Amino acid sequence: KRGVLIKGGKYLETLARADVLLIDKTGTLTLGKPIVTDIISLNGMDKVTLLSYAASADRYSEHPLADALRRSAQERGLALYDVTNFESIAGMGVRASLDGKVVNVGRRTLTKDSAPHIHARTLESHGKTVIYVSVDDSLSGLIAASDTLRSEVPDALQRAKRLGIQKIELLTGDNEQVAATMGNALGIAYRAGLLPEDKIRIVKEYQAQGHTVVLVGDGINDAPALAQADIGIAMNAGTDIAIEAAHI
Repeated sequence: KRGVLIKGGKYLETLARADVLLIDKTGTLTLGKPIVTDIISLNGMDKVTLLSYAASADRYSEHPLADALRRSAQERGLALYDVTNFESIAGMGVRASLDGKVVNVGRRTLTKDSAPHIHARTLESHGKTVIYVSVDDSLSGLIAASDTLRSEVPDALQRAKRLGIQKIELLTGDNEQVAATMGNALGIAYRAGLLPEDKIRIVKEYQAQGHTVVLVGDGINDAPALAQADIGIAMNAGTDIAIEAAHI
């Protein structure tokens, strides 16, 4: 009646014993519809070209941030470039060839100079996610996006605690500042800058301590940890692979 699919009675029984709740951020705690808020050009590249390159490189990605880039380009009437050699790097971003160049879009560690940019720190201090765009190994610009917290989340977390959840933790691939802003606002612990394998490791750590772990996520990067958790719960608006990997 409520649109929830439970893939077997044993998962309901396990859920009754759950005491640790691990939650992804984008598309889980948030609506998963981030919007581009800032475009900062570096190395002389104009903003139109920067956004067009980033949206083109991300045209085949299912990540919510990729969708934000494509929507922003579409709103500005920008045509996307044809892409070859598209590569999705789990938890990091994408790499693609377009317009005779190799474009990397994603976390700063994808760029050759992986030191945090001064503009990025300012944007992140406002709770925004910063996307680094490099062209032929040269950092060409930063694009910031922000997402909206689901209105029902604070009440849902309080209900989970009343139902016996002893530990709630936010696990995100996003930066420390964004995670801190959300975690502190919700009164929950957080870990930032995580790769898919980090999420699996954290699930296993809790399981080794004897906890029954629930993990909630929605993206490709969450799928392995959803499968590892005692109960993996996928948000229905997420990717097919996450829905397939989850138990609920």
